[in-house]
Amino acid sequence: MELHKIQEEVFDFLNERGWFKYSANDVLIHLYEELSEIGKHLLFKSKYKEESGHSKPAEEDLPREFAQAFSLFLQLCILQEIDLEEAWKEEIKIMKERFPIDK
Repeated sequence: MELHKIQEEVFDFLNERGWFKYSANDVLIHLYEELSEIGKHLLFKSKYKEESGHSKPAEEDLPREFAQAFSLFLQLCILQEIDLEEAWKEEIKIMKERFPIDK
């Protein structure tokens, strides 16, 4: 599926549920929460939290955490009227010029 189609699907999902009532600030804070859950997984994978008394998250939940963060990121783009696919196409051009393979 193309990124543009995914962004449209998220738009429809939000619209059908009346979730455009949430501000970009609300969504950003929720995104931080999901990113911290990904961080918790990574801390356990690196054994940083192995003996700290924290409960280890289920490994099979990690893909869902990434998907949830991705969905919230797309929601932010929608709220800011950013076509992420077009923005990415422009950014990758800039990155390729800025960071050539031979350097």
